[in-house]
Amino acid sequence: MKKSYVIALNSLQRQLPRRIFTDAKSCFAASLDNLRLSFAPDAVVKVRAAADVGVVLQLAHEFKVPVTARGAGSSATGSAVPLKGGWALDLSGLNEIRIDSVARIATVGAGAITADLQAQAEAQGLFFPPDPSSKKYSTLGGNIACNAGGMRCVKYGVTRDYVLGLEGFLADGSPFKFGLPLKKYVSGLNLRDLLIGSEGTLGIVTRAAIKLIPKPEKRWTGMFAFKSEATALKAVVALLKYGHNPSILEFLDRQSVGCAENYTGKVIFPGHSRASILLIELDGSTSELRRQRTALLDFMADRALAHREARTEAAAEKLWQVRRTCSQSMFSLADTKLNEDVVVPLEKQAELIRYTLKLKKEIGLATPTFGHAGDGNLHVHIMYNRSSAVEADKAKAGIHQLMQKVVDLGGVITGEHGIGLAKIPFMSMQHTEAEIAAMRAIKNALDPQGILNPGKIFEPFEVWAHEPVDVRLPWDHK
Repeated sequence: MKKSYVIALNSLQRQLPRRIFTDAKSCFAASLDNLRLSFAPDAVVKVRAAADVGVVLQLAHEFKVPVTARGAGSSATGSAVPLKGGWALDLSGLNEIRIDSVARIATVGAGAITADLQAQAEAQGLFFPPDPSSKKYSTLGGNIACNAGGMRCVKYGVTRDYVLGLEGFLADGSPFKFGLPLKKYVSGLNLRDLLIGSEGTLGIVTRAAIKLIPKPEKRWTGMFAFKSEATALKAVVALLKYGHNPSILEFLDRQSVGCAENYTGKVIFPGHSRASILLIELDGSTSELRRQRTALLDFMADRALAHREARTEAAAEKLWQVRRTCSQSMFSLADTKLNEDVVVPLEKQAELIRYTLKLKKEIGLATPTFGHAGDGNLHVHIMYNRSSAVEADKAKAGIHQLMQKVVDLGGVITGEHGIGLAKIPFMSMQHTEAEIAAMRAIKNALDPQGILNPGKIFEPFEVWAHEPVDVRLPWDHK
């Protein structure tokens, strides 16, 4: 550890007693996220109050100590990994949730769990729509850091659409309030939205004001089988073009469905094994739901091979289990999965799927794909065996080819996972030198010492050069 780091750490321990941990177990737990690349911090700071963050950043700024903020560590791209060592700032203790049911605004700490906010809001007849798959573990601070979305984006949008105000600290420890718990606010430059999606590189958020909306009265779920991916995705475009407004519109390709059927030993649609699938949720009042359901079934009558529907939460859960099973069942194909959350224009989704099937033949590796077809955010997977250098090289080449295709289709290399470490190699595909220079200028202006989550987004990093650790995380399937 650098001498300056030791001096800073000693001062920090005096100012924040019983909050600083340097033992191996604490440092390892804070060394990785869901990307599973481990880089140990010199110390872990477990924040008890927002003011603690200001103390940490003042010292870090003075002594040039790297600071990486983290919540649950469910990031899929390495955003929460303390790549340069320094201090890992654990914000999970800032877990307050207060709901103003009149203003329909929640005040939440950065460490509040997404599912907890949803449950408390719904108990008061309100609704926080963003629902990342990690919602039982992920924190609101993490959601804000990567602008998380989830399945309901097609109707309700992403995290940014619900953030009214942010409180926290700049790199030198100065406090900020960008926006307030008000639905109208246009004072000064919109730095609130600048911080959303910045992955903790521009400032540390400790509290947020979150807009809530009325909870939908009822939900209905339907599952539809199609003879091909192209037929399913053509139906998606037509569905939205004709004015249907589903709250969830999920797509599963035939590779994904085949994995799920092999895993469970059951054909999802008897007589139509390995069909491509759309899972659709409708919500609204009883009368709205009745009208929407009738219109949807009429629309699907001459398009889908078969369908199943659920009118209760329990029945719907059985349908959604198919979607959840796909991810874990892919490991029957190989022991390692690359998951890329790319986004393309809605009309280009079928072309992207055609490309994944072409890529599958070219590299000889499975490319199962599923995702949020209602907003073009598909999760393309490349499956390979890590012990095989040949397969690893093919997977690496395949990912680069995939990302270039996404950009060529007018898409983006990440929709909700952020850049972190994993997507750094593709930034130059997505952005011009001038665009990246503009981003760097903002980073340098707000963090002149370069201490906030250093090494992320802009700095060269080759994820393939690092071996993931074998560790079970809380959200791993048993």
